[in-house]
Amino acid sequence: MTENLAPQHEVQKLRAVLQQHNHRYYVLDEPSIPDAEYDRLFQRLKQLETQNPELITADSPTQRVGGEPLQGFTQISHQMPMLSLDNAFNETDMGEFDRRVRDRLGLSETAEIEYACEPKLDGIAVSLLYRDGVLERGATRGDGTTGEDISLNVRTIPSIPLKLLGDDWPSLLEVRGEIYMTKAGFEQLNQRALEADEKAFVNPRNAAAGSLRQLDPRITAQRPLEMCAYSVGVVDGGELPGNHVDILRRLNHWGLKINPEMAAVSGMPHCLEYYQRLAEKRNSLPYEIDGIVFKVNDLSQQQQLGFVSRAPRWAIAHKFPAQEELTELLDVEFQVGRTGAVTPVARLRPVFVGGVTVSNATLHNMDEVERLDVRVGDWVIVRRAGDVIPQVVRVVMDKRPEGARAVVLPKHCPVCGAQVERDEDEAAARCSGGLSCDAQRKEAIKHYASRKAMDIDGLGDKLVEMLVDNGQIQQIADLYKLEHARVAGLERMGDKSAENLLQAIEASKETVLPRFIYGLGIREVGEATAKSLVRFFGTLEAVREADEELLQQVPDVGPIVARHISVFFQQPHNLESVDALIAAGVRWPEEQPKEAAAQPLLGKTYVLTGTLESLGRSEAKERLEALGAKVSGSVSKKTDCVVAGPGAGSKLAKAQTLEIPVIDEAGLLALLADLEPS
Repeated sequence: MTENLAPQHEVQKLRAVLQQHNHRYYVLDEPSIPDAEYDRLFQRLKQLETQNPELITADSPTQRVGGEPLQGFTQISHQMPMLSLDNAFNETDMGEFDRRVRDRLGLSETAEIEYACEPKLDGIAVSLLYRDGVLERGATRGDGTTGEDISLNVRTIPSIPLKLLGDDWPSLLEVRGEIYMTKAGFEQLNQRALEADEKAFVNPRNAAAGSLRQLDPRITAQRPLEMCAYSVGVVDGGELPGNHVDILRRLNHWGLKINPEMAAVSGMPHCLEYYQRLAEKRNSLPYEIDGIVFKVNDLSQQQQLGFVSRAPRWAIAHKFPAQEELTELLDVEFQVGRTGAVTPVARLRPVFVGGVTVSNATLHNMDEVERLDVRVGDWVIVRRAGDVIPQVVRVVMDKRPEGARAVVLPKHCPVCGAQVERDEDEAAARCSGGLSCDAQRKEAIKHYASRKAMDIDGLGDKLVEMLVDNGQIQQIADLYKLEHARVAGLERMGDKSAENLLQAIEASKETVLPRFIYGLGIREVGEATAKSLVRFFGTLEAVREADEELLQQVPDVGPIVARHISVFFQQPHNLESVDALIAAGVRWPEEQPKEAAAQPLLGKTYVLTGTLESLGRSEAKERLEALGAKVSGSVSKKTDCVVAGPGAGSKLAKAQTLEIPVIDEAGLLALLADLEPS
């Protein structure tokens, strides 16, 4: 809202815009702006109405939760309204919330309120009604007063019990919670959609909403939905505990899923510590969250605090920095990676998203450009999660300007001018210049020197570019021919820096074979695959001579990876590079191939979680891999065992849900002692 409007006119315009976005978000499941933009519009309207209370009307978005039920479902009136939550965006907002709570309860400034803390799941709020312990009805929140009857659909969700466990539940119990889709489930759903030439979903919340509103419950049953309880509504014929956390634990006792990250803390400083801890682990959680919900834990205090028109006074949602933002696509350029992949990169009008200012975002490949139908000049939604490279996730078609320019794949490499090729069975286009292309040569050297490969300390990206640009390095093996005087003469170098670099390069000659193979930059060969190759073959010569059929016998090596490895070692210039490195003095201890008998955990998948005090995760991972196991970072149905130390969280909870065997560190040590050769 940039116009200088009178308050009444600005309020009317804001209401119209917000109502339109409510309709697109809640009814059509087609959001056209990110949540952060909606929040800004909503806060501006709320500010104007606070300053001008005479302008408040019953139909304002601030006086209701928002959204109308779809006409395809029977409407349900909520006996107890399903209200929304006020938002906090910083520590000041949280401090003000805490002050208001203490003031209304008549407590001193030094009094500490106990708060229940829960991750704010990014899903769809629902109400489940249990009568005599049996699921009778499911409904969406709708506008908070009237929702949609989705009973047939919620019955298909495995995490929703059709009958409560035990017999001590109230005769009438309304459970409220969030139906959502895990990150892994969302990726699988979209993969199936793309394989069937169907439209992919924008994000997990959008996918959950679309799945829950299917008129055919058989379709809903095929979607990977989960439900997490977060409160109760109407309760009759029984008593519940006197605080929020104990109520949720009672629900869990009756068979309902609750969030394993839930906690109760005293005082606002501990609330902020909880917020920061969850913010740091946000991207490792198996589901999307967009903030933390803090609730006064004591129910008698909740009742004393009461409600405003659309939200309880005893709860607040502390939102995380926005991970999606709206900005303008200024241009699309093409970059060349170390494998020759020619990648389209969006140049954006700078925007603050996910805690940093973003001016570039990946478009992945031309298939993605075509799927998004993105054009230069478009307004786009940009997403950034943690350390993940920012990406364009969708185009706001309503804002497309006249003359928006189509994105065209260049015919020639923007770095070396060689022809750009694109195989029919591959999404990526590639430069045909090979190591004669500066971009590929530079990126290949950077990868070879990286920490997980040859770990050459001090050989950063800019230094590699300078060494290639001034002709000191033509191929990777030239690293071992660098002269002190020429290196010391480079910009921002000197005698001491040059000496340290050359010592690090010399030290890298003593390595191990998995690091060397990984450092060669073979397509699709990461650290784990390099280790598997060495465990299976033992020597570089055996890997070089293996055909595709033999390579596929290696655990985790499928036909595509086998082809990449085979093709790599068939190329004369690659063999020359490998031989030149060995001739320069790069060496490693030879290993004997380990037969299956020496790898009793071959084919087994382990997950490490929590603190391992005796071993540490790195050593535990190496020893398990030496026995043939695959060590994964996430728990799934394919996991064979979870090793859980103190502080284990969501991975342990998921393992217990899937009934996967769990051992502690003592159990792991006993296993290793039993299986490792003496």
